[in-house]
Amino acid sequence: MALSGAPGCRAGERGPRWRRPWKLLALGLLSASSVLAAAPGAGAMSREEKRRLGNQVLEMFDHAYSNYMEHAYPADELMPLTCRGRVRGQEPSRGDVDDALGKFSLTLIDTLDTLVVLNKTKEFEEAVKKVIKDVNLDNDIVVSVFETNIRVLGGLLGGHSVAIMLKEKGEYMQWYNGELLHMAKELGYKLLPAFNTTSGLPFPRVNLKFGVRHPEARTGTETDTCTACAGTLILEFAALSRFTGTSIFEEYARKALDFIWEKRQRSSNLVGVTINIHTGDWVRKDSGVGAGIDSYYEYLLKAYVLLGDDSFLERFNTHYDAIMRYISQPPLLLDVHIHKPMLNARTWMDSLLAFFPGLQVLKGDIRPAIETHEMLYQVIKKHNFLPEAFTTDFRVHWAQHPLRPEFAESTYFLYKATGDPYYLEVGKTLIENLNKYARVPCGFAAMKDVRTGSHEDRMDSFFLAEMFKYLYLLFADKEDMIFDIEDYIFTTEAHLLPLWLSTTNQTISKKNTSTEYTELDDSNFDWTCPNTQILFPNDPLFAQSIREPLKNVVDKSCPRGISRAEESLGSGPKPPLRARDFMASNPEHLEILKKMGVSLIHLKDGRVQLVQHAVQAASSLDAEDGLRFMQEMIELSSQQQKEQQLPPRAVQIVSHPFFGRVVLTAGPAQFGMDLSKHKAGTRGFVATIKPYNGCSEIINPEAVKEKIALMQRGQCMFAEKARNIQKAGAIGGIVIDDNEGSSSDTAPLFQMAGDGKNTDDITIPMLFLFNKEGNIILDAIREYEAVEVLLSDKAKDRDLEMENMDQKSSENDSHKPIYKEAPSESQDAGKVSEEPKGGGESSAVGDADPLSPSSADSASVSVADQDPHTPGPAGAGAPETACTPGDSQPQEQNTQTEANSKAHWDSEVQPMESILADWNEDIEAFEMMEKDEL
Repeated sequence: MALSGAPGCRAGERGPRWRRPWKLLALGLLSASSVLAAAPGAGAMSREEKRRLGNQVLEMFDHAYSNYMEHAYPADELMPLTCRGRVRGQEPSRGDVDDALGKFSLTLIDTLDTLVVLNKTKEFEEAVKKVIKDVNLDNDIVVSVFETNIRVLGGLLGGHSVAIMLKEKGEYMQWYNGELLHMAKELGYKLLPAFNTTSGLPFPRVNLKFGVRHPEARTGTETDTCTACAGTLILEFAALSRFTGTSIFEEYARKALDFIWEKRQRSSNLVGVTINIHTGDWVRKDSGVGAGIDSYYEYLLKAYVLLGDDSFLERFNTHYDAIMRYISQPPLLLDVHIHKPMLNARTWMDSLLAFFPGLQVLKGDIRPAIETHEMLYQVIKKHNFLPEAFTTDFRVHWAQHPLRPEFAESTYFLYKATGDPYYLEVGKTLIENLNKYARVPCGFAAMKDVRTGSHEDRMDSFFLAEMFKYLYLLFADKEDMIFDIEDYIFTTEAHLLPLWLSTTNQTISKKNTSTEYTELDDSNFDWTCPNTQILFPNDPLFAQSIREPLKNVVDKSCPRGISRAEESLGSGPKPPLRARDFMASNPEHLEILKKMGVSLIHLKDGRVQLVQHAVQAASSLDAEDGLRFMQEMIELSSQQQKEQQLPPRAVQIVSHPFFGRVVLTAGPAQFGMDLSKHKAGTRGFVATIKPYNGCSEIINPEAVKEKIALMQRGQCMFAEKARNIQKAGAIGGIVIDDNEGSSSDTAPLFQMAGDGKNTDDITIPMLFLFNKEGNIILDAIREYEAVEVLLSDKAKDRDLEMENMDQKSSENDSHKPIYKEAPSESQDAGKVSEEPKGGGESSAVGDADPLSPSSADSASVSVADQDPHTPGPAGAGAPETACTPGDSQPQEQNTQTEANSKAHWDSEVQPMESILADWNEDIEAFEMMEKDEL
């Protein structure tokens, strides 16, 4: 998602916006040179440092791109851990994620215009020739319409855009005759059958060879699609129509957007996540700015900029007003229900919303952009990367990170808008983290778990298409570019489309007369460039003053969103009581519960039961707050129950030639050394024991002494294996699954249980690896003999000094790495013991009926009747310690921390952890959200 600064745009200018919109609408994105000088003491980055970082980005891109071309091309994507290409059908299915793969050299097409942005024109020319010569778009394969549009069609159009620009300059691409555009048109026609619906919304998938309705298509039976899937087509399809003069593509994309607009929830002006493509009914009625909706909003604003159609801006402004009214709870962005927008739909956020600060910059709304971006940056500083999802108190909800570029994108736009060197330092952090934690010999590997640092064998095409583009532009000066980036708008995949398309082959479109635009207040819409004095009111410390209150938001406090009443009046009614803030001993909280129709019942077993009767609430609004409170309670309880299980551990190969670059996710044990309390972990060389099952006395103790023992699962209890290797002198143990081919990709990680006896005698650490991950260590032993590993609670910094020495000593060595980490999925550990093989009111107590938030008039949940001021369980029970809900400032308490530990959450009052007991996750809507994949 991007739009470059608008040349020639003057603040306050108003003119023929239907002719040259890019001259009229900078939308807050100003070139850094035109903004206030860096604040005194802001530590402006030197030109030399910027150039050094820019060159580092180029080197990183070369590392990723060259490895794709060497090890993967013509496959769609690179598998950087195993140094090979990902070919659909030849690897285990990853579900919907694989719908982006169409056997059309996805990564190369997605990277075309990135090569030109990074001044790699020779490589671009070679890449275009390869695409023209090798890529086949007529494959019998079912692909995602959305992904194919933004990655492949967008990539071809972006490549064509820069190809004709280079040809016009006269040095490169003189042979080019629109071949990429011809391929784009061919692909466009292959996507059109997906629009064969009564609503005009496309099917989510299409067969490239047979379309949708053909008997051999193997698709066309779907009924639902996501809002972003149907609403993120207009830029590519309109550009294709403008480039070729064939209007049908733009017409189909407009029809889809018109239908979504008509189906918006009229009272809230919000749209849901999933819609029925035949009836237009909302299937999922939660609404946010993240996964499933994100780029729909983005394309409304950019469609106005590129096409000059006022209706797109009117729609965007209407939605944006609703977003800021209901979803935005600075610095958080929380999903709500479209029919009850004051009711939060979930208590966690997904990483895709990181694009939104950048969109707010384009809108010209800088303050909330700075706030949300800073909150996200604090999460990154805590976890090195942005987890796929995290809770409102900044715990990891989904631990994966597939190297998404959205945060880098927003960082680039905020720097362009503010000129604040702070954002250059943010970009520097992103570069360092990528090199330190994600870089592997054959590219950059996605993070399987940001908590442990384990990798996943994937490098998505968007990493090359977007990440390096935004990072390079962040540090590049205008003279570093071979063309003017301001002449282009970026698609959601960061592909370049020239702004001159707005006046070329315009599609004559009638105003949507079915929509009553008169209901909208035109005076609230921004038709002109924002004035820099409004964005930055004579205060060079403007951005810093907004960021400062959020500096410790993740580590030391749980921010409470300012209520709308407080925001508008400065003071007034307090916001509704949130579940995370509730304390059973607080009389004020009990009074609020009573007002919401929630009563507290003490049970004989020592627990208390919360019951809500909507009819007993003081008002309908209080009843709504009560229902939201109960829903939050149930989801919070479910979340905390999961976190009370031991988190995964890490096995990190630290010897030559790995040097810590390969991290395997391992299951913990209920006995032995608790690695979470021994931060240094256990480091040692590995040795295979005899007998391999470890179920009797070890007969090769000399080989095992002072080493980490490798053994096979089965034939006896885990604890018995641990005792035998400990007796032989081992300093740790790794149990490898004997089920051939098992992997954490397909099996849930579990926790090794004891044998029912006292296991205090076991003092060494024990970890479990599935067969696929364990074989990586065994293969490394066969290849390198001496293999050293580190057993720890999470991956440690790699041995960079030794690695650099090794690289210098083997610069001319062409040996290719063979043993890389297999994918390992991080999941909560469930206890498994190793055995020798051979209606009106609803309660969460016992086998209660599930609650229905839309129909139940009363509900109840139960909590343990404990001292609310007793801190909850810490240590191995949860990935992070909960922070004190409520006040935005940390409470002053005496806390105990390890001497060398980093800044950690304060050990503060944790009322929820102490009063919550074993609830069930009772609300169907939340179950759907929990299972939903990004």
